[in-house]
Amino acid sequence: DREEIMVNFWKDSKNPKGIWRKTTMSSYRTENPEWTTILDIDELAEKDGISWVWKGASALPRARDALSNNGKRVTRALLNLSRGGSDAAHYKEFDFLTGEFVTENAFNLPEAKSRVSWKSRDVVIVGSDFGPDSLTDSGYPRQIREWVRGTNVEDAPVVFEGEKKDVSVGAYISDERHHGGGIYEVRYRSTTFYTSKKWMRKVKYEHLLAPDDPQRKGVEEAGEFIELAIQDDADGSIIGNMLLISLRSDWEPIPGGKTYKQGSTIYTDVGAFLEKGQEGCDYEVLFEPTERTACEYWSTLKDYVVLSIMDNVKTRYEFYRIAEDGTSLKLVAADEEPLIRASDVRPVDSTYSNKFWFVTSGYTQPSTLYIADAAKVENEGYVPDVYIEEELKSLPSQYDASDLETIQMVAISDDGTEVPYFIVKKKDTVLDGNTPTLLYGYGGFEISLGPKYIATVGLSWLERGGAYVEANIRGGGEFGPSWHQAALKANRNKSYEDFSSVAKHLIAQNICKASTLAARGGSNGGLLMGNMYTMYPDLFGAIHCAVPLLDMKRYHTLLAGASWMAEFGDPDTDDWDEFLNKYSPYHNIDGDRENYPPMIVTTSTRDDRVHPAHARKMVKKLWDMGEGKNWPIYYYENIEGGHGGAADAKQSAFMTALAYDFMWDTLTSK
Repeated sequence: DREEIMVNFWKDSKNPKGIWRKTTMSSYRTENPEWTTILDIDELAEKDGISWVWKGASALPRARDALSNNGKRVTRALLNLSRGGSDAAHYKEFDFLTGEFVTENAFNLPEAKSRVSWKSRDVVIVGSDFGPDSLTDSGYPRQIREWVRGTNVEDAPVVFEGEKKDVSVGAYISDERHHGGGIYEVRYRSTTFYTSKKWMRKVKYEHLLAPDDPQRKGVEEAGEFIELAIQDDADGSIIGNMLLISLRSDWEPIPGGKTYKQGSTIYTDVGAFLEKGQEGCDYEVLFEPTERTACEYWSTLKDYVVLSIMDNVKTRYEFYRIAEDGTSLKLVAADEEPLIRASDVRPVDSTYSNKFWFVTSGYTQPSTLYIADAAKVENEGYVPDVYIEEELKSLPSQYDASDLETIQMVAISDDGTEVPYFIVKKKDTVLDGNTPTLLYGYGGFEISLGPKYIATVGLSWLERGGAYVEANIRGGGEFGPSWHQAALKANRNKSYEDFSSVAKHLIAQNICKASTLAARGGSNGGLLMGNMYTMYPDLFGAIHCAVPLLDMKRYHTLLAGASWMAEFGDPDTDDWDEFLNKYSPYHNIDGDRENYPPMIVTTSTRDDRVHPAHARKMVKKLWDMGEGKNWPIYYYENIEGGHGGAADAKQSAFMTALAYDFMWDTLTSK
């Protein structure tokens, strides 16, 4: 009966590694909330002598916790803590009631790229590094074990296995009782980065408990797992009694019947699907894309599903009411026009409430947090943002944006494809080609770029009079699976043609010229930068290449590289000769060139996703081959930070300043 408690993770100058803290909702609504620290990561790091980096927490679901006081409190969580920011992390069980780590019979795991999910208070499903053959070639779990509290994890029985060539395997519980549905146990094999096989079965609550739990006495064993008969590249999830299927390819579930379009989300009765298969069901369309729209995500509340739609790289929402029996969805409200903003819908409590956290930001608008209520879209008639109840908090502006404007423009790529991009610049920018312009891109793994507030861009670039540009190139997810798949493997050149076309368009608009244009990207975006350097060196005056892939001949042998072969191709096959060699920057340095643009390459010693060897080898080769030539190349390797490049706010500030100052000084000194 106590007031609702909210928890967040916070970093500032006093807490560079961050604090996990809590307060009441009434206090949070005040100008100066009274916070109670749950866990201080800086203190923990000093105490343990380990540079811990917070990677998140997984709370024990209240509906499966016998000590939750009938679902009114969260009592336990699994904390994910990383040494120096690496992907491999430690799991430590934390007790909310005592405010301490659990010391007796705790669910603790040593450093590994583990997968852990709660089954019940005393049972977890875990995949980790258990020795030989327990990991895939990509370095992720190949086995799933069911670990009962009070036993050794090494003795936990293996309940599911994948193959060595899989990316990973996993398992979880989908508990839909609060939406009128049942409890489902799900297991999956991620056979590639974009394909998987799933098995599921319906279970009772008692099946989630330890085998010797008295509540299991007399309860029949759960049925067999049934393979989910959807396409390997589709994704299936459950809401209530509905199976929602998101399609990456066209699908005709009933031979001779309707074909559902790539990028669509459809749903059907989950029980009928498991019993009768794909041909024995009726399907409803939740979302069908157009050429310029994509379903970004959906968020489930007590009575509603909120669908976030990316419409020409702008955001709009649709609200669907969940039927009381959890069998259907009814559209009750929808935005007519999309907005240029980043926004996020997260449930406050999807079991008991229709309220949600609503966070918005734009290129020049700092993040604002609202409390919103989905029920208002029906009760009060729909107008944009009618669901907002109250503005709770807003981050202060970090730079003066009063004279800035954001414009969406379109470049034409080499094959005639329209490539949108956003430019943020001063309203009175003189189009004489002298504006220092920073072009950012990614273009891979179906990841979308879009309007969001980046204080460092404002402080380091826009306030100085520069222009900032984000290119929505193919390979990303801005227009759904087709936009991503258009730049896979042999078509990867489309990403690079798109990015270079945006650069050319900026120059043609006289916003900048090559000598005043910088490019920046990290990870897959680092590969993009490497190819801008080798393919289009005359287009750029400076380049920042961060935590990059660069050696595409050996990338699949380094750390998690094998998991990306569905994106890039397999160098051990004809893929290398047919296309991979063409966009491997390490192999395409032109020794006959007298000039390459200045480039800084940054990486992290603790990056266990993209091996720092990519950056090290590239820079060494450029230094060796460029001796006596005009090939200015600079290198910085942070000893911490993982794939993010920095382990705390201080390191992040240094790395950011290093990159932006390098680019700005290079462009403006010419």
